[in-house]
Amino acid sequence: MVMKIKLIIFDLDGTLVNSSIDITNALNYAVEPYGLEKLTVERTISLVGEGVTRLIEKLLGERWADLRSVVLERFLEHYSQHLTDFTVPYPGVPETLRMLGNYRMAVISNKRADLSKRLLEDLRLSGFFEIIWGSDSVSEKKPSPVPVLKMIEKFSCGPEEAVLVGDSNYDIEAGKAAGVRTVAVSYGYRDAKLLQDADFIIDNMPELPSRLDILNG
Repeated sequence: MVMKIKLIIFDLDGTLVNSSIDITNALNYAVEPYGLEKLTVERTISLVGEGVTRLIEKLLGERWADLRSVVLERFLEHYSQHLTDFTVPYPGVPETLRMLGNYRMAVISNKRADLSKRLLEDLRLSGFFEIIWGSDSVSEKKPSPVPVLKMIEKFSCGPEEAVLVGDSNYDIEAGKAAGVRTVAVSYGYRDAKLLQDADFIIDNMPELPSRLDILNG
C-alpha cells in the first residue's frame, strides 16, 4: 500500500525564491577590490547550489585561493544587509503554500540557516514552515542525504511519507539517497536536463498540489 505524503521538504533558492540578483550583487561587492571580473546573474546561477563557501571556492579557483576568507567575509557582510533587495518568491509560491495547509512543511537550504530564516521572514513566508534548516544545521549538506534523513526523523515520519521539492541535481540526489519522492522545478537555477531522475518535473509551483495527489494515489 502506498503511504500518504505527510511532509513536504522544500529547497529555498531557485525553488521558492529567486535570489540571483542579490547574490550576484553581494559577490560583485566581495571581489571588487581585487580587480576580478564582474559577475553576471547567469554566471552566478551557474555557480550556486553547494553553499557559500563552495561558491567562493569555485569563483576564485586556485589562482586566487589566498583571497577566499576575505572574499567570503565581504560577501556575507554585504549579503546579510541586502538579503531581499531584489529577492522575490517565484510566481504562485505564496498561494500554493497556502493551499498545502494540510501538509507539514519544512525547508532545507544550502544557504546558511540564519540567512535562510531571515530571508523567509522578510518575504513573509516563514510562517508556512515548521522547521527551516541551512547548510550549517546538520553535519552535512545536500547532495548528502543526511539533512533529509534528519528532517524526516524530526517529523517522525518514514521516507515514503515525505517528498522533496527542489530545482537542482543536488536536491534530487539528496532526496533519492534518502528514499523520499522528489519533485523538480524546471524554472530554477539548473538545466532541466540535470533533473531527469526526479519523480516529477513541474514548470511552476501551482502544479505541485496535483502531483502530490498522484503520489497519494
